Amino acid sequence: MLTQISIFIIAIAFAVLVIFLIKTLKAAQGSLDKVTLTLQDVQKTVDELSYEVKQTVRHANDITADVDHKLKQIEPVMESVKNLGEVLSEVTLAAKQASTALMTRFQKPHNTADRPLTATERTVQSYNATYEEPAAKSAKNWLSYVDIAASLWQKMRQ
Repeated sequence: MLTQISIFIIAIAFAVLVIFLIKTLKAAQGSLDKVTLTLQDVQKTVDELSYEVKQTVRHANDITADVDHKLKQIEPVMESVKNLGEVLSEVTLAAKQASTALMTRFQKPHNTADRPLTATERTVQSYNATYEEPAAKSAKNWLSYVDIAASLWQKMRQ
């Protein structure tokens, strides 16, 4: 009899175990059904996004080609601007050199001591300013301008 009771208890335990396994498997099946639905939704969304991404990539390629074409059209203009900048730099340098040369021609020689002029020097200076011929002054100025223009022309040709 003890054997029969033991078999009966084992049978009841097995039945209880089977009932819990059935509940667990049904819960797992419900979860798997939900996962399947979610994966189907995700697949549908990925397909839709894939189409949109492809369209965006095509549009970006078209824009890139258009920008490349326009940059190639602008390239000669940029080269001209570069050349113009170099020419302006050279002209500025030549003008600076001419200005420096002009200033050195018109500057009076400096005394090394920077002392005031003596009475004799002031007298000679005022005599030269009073009695020097105005025509000679204008001729000297005119010739100096011609010299400056000629030197500028030579520097620009180089």
